Amino acid sequence: MWQKAKLVLGNRELMFRILFTLLMLLLFRILVVVKIPLFDRYAIENWVSGSDYFAILNSFGGQALQNGSIVALGISPYITGSIVVQLLQMVIPQLKEWREQGEAGKTKTSRLTRYIAIGMALAQSVLLVIGTGGSGTNIIVNVKPELFPLAYVIMILCVTAGTALTIWISDLITKKGIGNGTSILITAGIVTSIPTMITTLWNTFITNGGGDGWKVFFFILILVIYVGMLVFVTFMQLAQRKIPVQYANRQGKSDSNIPLKLNSAGVMPVIFASTLMSIPLTIIGFTNSDNSNVGFWFDQIFNNNQPIGFVLYVVLIVVFSFFYSFMTIEPNKIADNLSKSNAYIPGVRPGEDTKNYVARLLFKITVIGTVYLVLIAIIPIILSLVFELPASISIGGTSLLIVVGVAIETMQQIETEANKTEYSGIF
Repeated sequence: MWQKAKLVLGNRELMFRILFTLLMLLLFRILVVVKIPLFDRYAIENWVSGSDYFAILNSFGGQALQNGSIVALGISPYITGSIVVQLLQMVIPQLKEWREQGEAGKTKTSRLTRYIAIGMALAQSVLLVIGTGGSGTNIIVNVKPELFPLAYVIMILCVTAGTALTIWISDLITKKGIGNGTSILITAGIVTSIPTMITTLWNTFITNGGGDGWKVFFFILILVIYVGMLVFVTFMQLAQRKIPVQYANRQGKSDSNIPLKLNSAGVMPVIFASTLMSIPLTIIGFTNSDNSNVGFWFDQIFNNNQPIGFVLYVVLIVVFSFFYSFMTIEPNKIADNLSKSNAYIPGVRPGEDTKNYVARLLFKITVIGTVYLVLIAIIPIILSLVFELPASISIGGTSLLIVVGVAIETMQQIETEANKTEYSGIF
C-alpha cells in the first residue's frame, strides 16, 4: 500500500491531475452557494423540505437545490441526455455508425449529448422557476411587478447557464483531471450531503427520541446495516470472473485471462433508472400538480415508495443492467480480438463458438450482478418504510453504490496512470 502511495506521490503529472480535479470540485462547491439572482431562496427551501422526492434530489446535488443555487439542476440534464443518445443509437443507423467510428464518432456523440443536455436544462429551468411560484408564492425579490417577466427570463437563463457550467467542469475533470467527471460530480454531491443525513438521523432517533431505548437501538441498527452494506458493496464491486486465455505461439501454462466484473454495468443502471423515473415526478412537482388526479397516478407509477413505482423501478434496473453490460462488453469484439491475437479460450473453438461462450458467461454474470443491484437499490426503500425514515436520509443503496463504485474506479484509474508512467520510464 505504501509503495503504491509513494508511486502516486512521486508522479508529478498524476499529482497535477489530482490537484486539478480537487480544484474543479472546489469550484463546483463555490457555485453551489451562488444564488439565482432575483430569486427568493426561502421559497424553494420550504418547498423542498415539504417534498420527499425533492429532498432526495437535493441530497444528490449537495444541497444545491435547497440553496436556490444556479447549479440547482446539477449534472442530471447531462445524464438524461446520455440516456436519450444511447437509446437513439439503437434505432437510428447514423448514431450507431458514430459509435463504431472510434474517437471521431465519440466526439460527435459527445457533442450531440451536450446539445440535448442544454435543451433538457432549459426545459427543467423553466419548470423550476415557474413551478416554484406556481402556487401563488412570490419568488421574485427586489424587482418591480412590471419587470417580473424579464426577471423570470434572467432566472431561467442563469439556471441553464449553471448546468452548462456543471457540464463544462465535468468535461474538464474527464480530460485534464482523473477522469469520470460526471460520476465524480455526483459522488461529490452525495458525500457533501452525508453530514446533513447523519445529523437528521441523530435528531430523528436520539434528540427527538426522548431517551427511548428502542429509538437508540434502531439508530445503532441502521448504522450497522449501512456499514454491512458498505462492506458488501465493496466486495461485489471488486468481484471478477476471469476467462483463461491461451496463446497458440506460447508453450506451457499461461496466466493470461479476460476479467469480467461481476457487476460489469457498474452504477449506470441504477442512475439511469432513477433519472428516468425522476423526470415525470419533476414535471409534476414543478407544476404543482401533485394533488390532482394526474399527479396522484404519476406518484403511484413513478414513485419507488409506491407498489407500482417499486416494481417499475426494479424492472428498469434489470433492463438497463443487461443493456449496459452487453453494450460495454461486446462478445463478438472479444472473439475477433482473440482471433487477431492468435489466442483462444481452452476447450472453446475460435470464432462463433467463442462469441457464444462469452455471451452465455456474460449473461450468467449479469444475472448475478442484476440481483445484487436490485437488492442494493431496494434495501433503503424498505428501511425507510419500516423505520419511517425522513426522505433526506438516503445514504445507502443507490448513494452507497455510486460512492463506492466511483471510488474504486477512480483509485484503479489512478493506479493505472501511475504504473503507466513507471513502465514508460524503463525505455
